[in-house]
Amino acid sequence: MNQEGPTLERLLRRLIETPADFLADPQTISGRGIIHVPAVVSDLLELHGSSGMDVGPLAPEDSTAARRSAGVSLLLCWLLADPELVSQCIPAKELHTLLTAGASELASQNTAAKYCDDSERREEMVRFALARLNLRPSDETLTQAQDRLTTLSSIERNRVLAASRAAEQRTRDIREALARKAAQESADKYTRE
Repeated sequence: MNQEGPTLERLLRRLIETPADFLADPQTISGRGIIHVPAVVSDLLELHGSSGMDVGPLAPEDSTAARRSAGVSLLLCWLLADPELVSQCIPAKELHTLLTAGASELASQNTAAKYCDDSERREEMVRFALARLNLRPSDETLTQAQDRLTTLSSIERNRVLAASRAAEQRTRDIREALARKAAQESADKYTRE
């Protein structure tokens, strides 16, 4: 997030104005669905000055998770086609990583429609994408951008909740082990007397 990108408002507005085609059902390997994701990604890479990258693996399988991830990839393609982002000369490898691994991370939390319709999720997607491309909103400092992303991140929130649940489980396990040990010691003491 060391470089300045477009303003946050510009990218949020772009997501609000997402054409219906970018929210349509992604076409799967079996041909189910409407939008051919590899073609859209290929167009985006060409728009950013890159071509020749294998985008075939972006065609989703028929699973719900794969289609959901492909839907988020389509929405990211629309976002990344913003002229100010295109002018940033983002390397194809970074774009590809965002559209695959990044889209999967986002899709594990919400659908593309949710990232488009909900104001907090919309901001989360914009900030997530900018951070993955080493960019931050032009009107923010690095610290402000990092703090706001952490605050909004449903991925981070779920990670913290999982860590908290694991810590609580460890605490319960320790209490139960101590109670068993105390009961055993009590029983041993009783049998000695």
